[in-house]
Amino acid sequence: MHVVSTASGYTLNAQLPIDIQPEMITVSAKKGDRIAVVADVWHMETDCHYEWQIQFPHDINMNSVRVIVGKGGQLTIHAPKRRQTCYGYV
Repeated sequence: MHVVSTASGYTLNAQLPIDIQPEMITVSAKKGDRIAVVADVWHMETDCHYEWQIQFPHDINMNSVRVIVGKGGQLTIHAPKRRQTCYGYV
């Protein structure tokens, strides 16, 4: 897993096992700025279940997180940062 932090947000890249197709993946927001990635592979001789919990800093905008599953099992999660004002995060 590789994470890049910029002024505008975070990008996480991970290589999923080759047998995982995009329709086998569920990504959900969890309490406390966490994202859960679950992948279930049922078509193989032996069933497989993968699960990752990713904890992001408190400055991300959970409403704007985007997930892309590319060819070859490349998982990319974009988590933009919230705007910070003198009153806190917006």
